[in-house]
Amino acid sequence: MDDDTKFLLLFLLLNSSTLCFSTEQDIQCLKSMKQSVTDPNGVLKSSWNFENNIVAFICRFTGVECWHPDEDRVLSLRLGNLGLEGPFPRGLQYCTSMMNLDLSNDNFEGPIPANISREVPYLTSLDLSYNSFSGSIPQNISNMTYLNILSLQHNQFRGEIPRQFNLLTLLSEFNVAENLLSGPIPSLLAIRFSAPNFAGNQGLCDSPLDDCPPSRRRWRPVRIRLYRLNDQSSIGAAVGFVVGFVVAFYFPHCFVCSERLRAYIVHI
Repeated sequence: MDDDTKFLLLFLLLNSSTLCFSTEQDIQCLKSMKQSVTDPNGVLKSSWNFENNIVAFICRFTGVECWHPDEDRVLSLRLGNLGLEGPFPRGLQYCTSMMNLDLSNDNFEGPIPANISREVPYLTSLDLSYNSFSGSIPQNISNMTYLNILSLQHNQFRGEIPRQFNLLTLLSEFNVAENLLSGPIPSLLAIRFSAPNFAGNQGLCDSPLDDCPPSRRRWRPVRIRLYRLNDQSSIGAAVGFVVGFVVAFYFPHCFVCSERLRAYIVHI
């Protein structure tokens, strides 16, 4: 376990004011989540019973791991392979001490919240693989500096991998294979992870995949406006220019005042 993760664990354990208040918040977190997802197999409906008043009752819920068996404080939500459907779950910001979120192999769809780092700032593992999440990968994920695992493979994400992901220095596992991503792979991710972690994205390029094609400049036509000489002032200016040019060409001595310069005038 690295030093940053140890510091995070120590911080969460010693922050007593948060722990005393977190029980009700964690219960609210799970209530909001249950209401926001579709549960066609009835897994949450049969297991997540909030009418139970015994201590640490939420720790007995399917997919819920608590920090301590006798404390209603969520450490991990492991809800993969439950057939859950719908958009990204709501209410996760109330699970204030959660470190692991696994929604893999379900049927979730739609975008990831743009402010996900504010909702789950202490995650060390985020697994959203094998769903139908779409849209762009939020740049905001780069603020989740404790992430060790980020699994986004087999979804429908578009756009580029945010360059800010180079800031995720604790990542030990990273996978975005089989999406609709494009553009260059951030340099530090390219060094640390191999080609299969990026495969299946037709527009994705650069090491460890094929080089990106050279940029192509798009030339835009420039409109040139031609103005007609349709008034007397324009005609006069044109005539004056022509007359001045003829006089200067055939009679240059009229315009040269210096005696020294006149010597260099060539007469035709």
